[in-house]
Amino acid sequence: MNNGLAHEASAFINFRRYVTDPKEHGYRWVDIKRLRFSAESVDDGRLLAALIGHEQFRDDYAGGGVLPDGCRHGPYWLRLITPDLYEPISQEKAVQILREWMDPLWDVPAELETDLRREVFACLAAADGIYYLNELGDEAIHDWGRVHDYFHEFVLIDRSALRITLIVAADD
Repeated sequence: MNNGLAHEASAFINFRRYVTDPKEHGYRWVDIKRLRFSAESVDDGRLLAALIGHEQFRDDYAGGGVLPDGCRHGPYWLRLITPDLYEPISQEKAVQILREWMDPLWDVPAELETDLRREVFACLAAADGIYYLNELGDEAIHDWGRVHDYFHEFVLIDRSALRITLIVAADD
């Protein structure tokens, strides 16, 4: 276990796989990382800190993948991300953010909707706690961090499954 968390599985949903015209939502994707924690882990703040310290968190989401010695997380400098930057939100609010990002007027292809329900929305429904990383501001953006038009990050804590799930929904 790394920082009290063990990486369990990852999934990647690339919208390009589901659309025929890449200009039509084809540059969007969702990255899901599942990590297991021990029953002794009590406090959500400590779980968030453990996640931030875990090597799976060291991902710039720009094609490089997880870099164990990396200094970036998405568009941000890793050193500037702390547990208190995560806002607790409701399942309804998380679903709203994701649906608005996808485009509420878009008729989502059935296969994509099925994959999103299984990999994202089912996890949201099972979570005891949902945290959202708000925009950190210009000072937190790393040297080439503006490659994403949108970057939404959710951390889901499911105590019954002893699982923390990191969901990043973004586009480039």
